[in-house]
Amino acid sequence: MTDTVPTAPPPTTQVTLADGRVEIAPGAPAPTGPYANEDLLPVPVDKRTWTTYNFSALWVGMAHNTASWTLASGLIAVGMDWKQAVLTIALANVIVLIPMLLTGHAGPKYGIPFPVFARASFGIRGANLPAVVRALVACGWFGIQTWIGGEAIYFLAGKLIGSGWTDAAKVGGYAWTMWLSFAIFWALQVVIIYRGMETIRRFENWAAPFVLVGAFVMLWWMSDKAGGFGPLFDQPSKLGWGADFWKLFAPALMGMIGFWSTLSLNIPDFTRYGRSQKAQTRGQALGLPTTMTLFAFLSVMVTSGSQAVYGEAVWDPVQLAAKTDSTVGLLFALVTVLVATLSVNVAANLVSPAFDFSNIAPRRISFRAGALTTCVLGVLIFPWKLYSDPQGYIFTWLGLVGGLLGTVAGILIADYWILRRARLDLADLYRPGGRYWYEGGWNWRAVVAFAVGGVLAVGGASFKPLIDGRPIPALAGLADYGWAVGLGTSMILYLVLMATRGRSTD
Repeated sequence: MTDTVPTAPPPTTQVTLADGRVEIAPGAPAPTGPYANEDLLPVPVDKRTWTTYNFSALWVGMAHNTASWTLASGLIAVGMDWKQAVLTIALANVIVLIPMLLTGHAGPKYGIPFPVFARASFGIRGANLPAVVRALVACGWFGIQTWIGGEAIYFLAGKLIGSGWTDAAKVGGYAWTMWLSFAIFWALQVVIIYRGMETIRRFENWAAPFVLVGAFVMLWWMSDKAGGFGPLFDQPSKLGWGADFWKLFAPALMGMIGFWSTLSLNIPDFTRYGRSQKAQTRGQALGLPTTMTLFAFLSVMVTSGSQAVYGEAVWDPVQLAAKTDSTVGLLFALVTVLVATLSVNVAANLVSPAFDFSNIAPRRISFRAGALTTCVLGVLIFPWKLYSDPQGYIFTWLGLVGGLLGTVAGILIADYWILRRARLDLADLYRPGGRYWYEGGWNWRAVVAFAVGGVLAVGGASFKPLIDGRPIPALAGLADYGWAVGLGTSMILYLVLMATRGRSTD
């Protein structure tokens, strides 16, 4: 069955500028109907203003957070030395940068967000499938990061105020002051996102250098207590560079890639505001791999120093900062952790689901309503329970759902770059009956590729404690390579299925 195409195609409603960017033609009506609203429409060229610095700052702000800090520390915990840990993280972020740039290209060129971009391959209605999967992962991480931010307020404020704060009456197993801290941090994020994308851009611009300075201050403080930088480099590898290391390297590499696999899908949510392709390409290339590698290095050095100073490795930067006796130091640490967590949570876990939920019912759900929906769901999933059992919930539920996102990236890249040669029709992305309507608004070929790629990517993974063992034990050998398996499988299968349609996708 072929696409349903209008019998009388409307005249061209888009123009291509000299720099390659595309927008709705001046004087032409903007797309309307049930699949369009102000937040999902293409950003006009004159409002695509983000520069190389803005994108670099975005990544610095997102990368510098508690979760990123513990990535390298976690690799040290399983036996790597600082060189092996930094190498693994650096290589992973160079690899994930590739799909990040490929999917991000549609942003500055067409000014469209991720769920609208996904309509070209999944169909106008079918795009809700990858959008909702991405949104649910974001809701989970939003709640967890908000709980972490609340803990930072509670823990560090308790060091300043005293036992009256930390030993307050308990409600639901936690001190009421912990719930208050959680609510305060939740409200801060609502205020930022409610003010729109321009406020987020400004926030990321100053948050990025602030957090980076904070990380260097922590390194200086730890080296001073350790008596120099020497003890920070002393921790040896427990694996060496032989078979034991390479056996661990592959799954560790996939895990590090998976950390930003979510953003490799919805990066058009940000690049749609880019001034040019050079701005988003240079900004991301400068901001992602370099920032993550530097932050990993700082994390390893500070953690190694904590082992030399305190006799044990302190992986959590909040707990480490709390060991200082300086009131000024505590306040600085509190503000740094809060800014870092705010930065990543607003950018990585609020912007995307806001657009994704808006895409479900554009006439009823705006960007702000989608963001508020995320904030509410982030509480309803009980993040304190997710965080209390990271093995069962964070690494099983969120990790497995996140593993499916590699399959979506494979489909998006294959459709946009191989089939369409980066050519899209803006009006048809919002119009029932156009070239992206497929069968009833769904492209079943993309759905099949997504399902098959997802099964191969996560079918052999451990689902404990949800179920014992693995759903498909025969696929266990693929589990350590889930992201790459999902991306490669879905890309090839999608191209094969689309080749059977017998008509051009242009």
